[in-house]
Amino acid sequence: MLPDTIRVAAAQYPIDAVATIAAWQDKIARWVAEGAATGADLLVFPEYAAIEQAHALGADVYGDLNATLEAVAGLAGERIQFHLELAKRHGVHILVGSGPLAREDGRYVNAAQLVTPAGAVGEQHKLILTPFERDWGMAAGREIVVFETSLGRMATTICYDSEFPYLARAMVSAGAELLLVPQCTERISGHHRVRTGALSRALENQIATVTSPTIGDALWSAAVDHNTGAAGIYVPAEHGVSDNGVLAEGRLNEPAWVTAVVDFRHLRQLRSGGEMRNYVDWLEQPGAMEAAGHAPTTVIDLR
Repeated sequence: MLPDTIRVAAAQYPIDAVATIAAWQDKIARWVAEGAATGADLLVFPEYAAIEQAHALGADVYGDLNATLEAVAGLAGERIQFHLELAKRHGVHILVGSGPLAREDGRYVNAAQLVTPAGAVGEQHKLILTPFERDWGMAAGREIVVFETSLGRMATTICYDSEFPYLARAMVSAGAELLLVPQCTERISGHHRVRTGALSRALENQIATVTSPTIGDALWSAAVDHNTGAAGIYVPAEHGVSDNGVLAEGRLNEPAWVTAVVDFRHLRQLRSGGEMRNYVDWLEQPGAMEAAGHAPTTVIDLR
């Protein structure tokens, strides 16, 4: 039986100049232990958190964008396995900090993995690229994915993807009740774009959304030199759920876990008994019915 409530913890994660891969592992292990100690069932790490590993490989890697992408992509298997071990040790689901993943054609996608305590792995690629990712030569993902987990159905919209409502709607139409939004935003304006997107997707679909940012300056990096943000856990602004749609938010640019309990029972009840019926009334928008059939979604069982 699926839980009616879960506790979620979102990282405000600083990009540090780690000296070695072992030092990076120690940092991640500490963060996961601290996140699990909050009582969280699910830990969410940010977009491009994996880029931090480049510093451990030396200036020839971290100072060169192509070398960074190649090296961090090469560590993907080890990185995922390490998070799997931590998930099992602490009994938590973890959205791994995203990073480049090499495709067969030699280009890279921005990939985030969801790992479970039982050893399952699901993966979502970023679907809509930002201008800087296009400049990097990154490739867009092709598949919209929803994860069936022991915590319920959830999905991931990586940063910019959260600003496009039809992507989230396809995920929610496939049963997702929780949307994970890892972000890496350089300026405060970027943070607020993602925050606005997360709040909007929660409102439109009557679900919960969770943002997790990279924070701090990493001037050594050719990829993630400036990082600004605060984590947030959002729901529709509805009486009995939240007056302003914010379950929890962190202080801007301070390393921390931000936690809240998500009550799926209340969210489900909104669709038939809330002040508004955004989820049901979505199809009354001109063109919404036609768009609904153009976004096939894959459900992956991670139970």
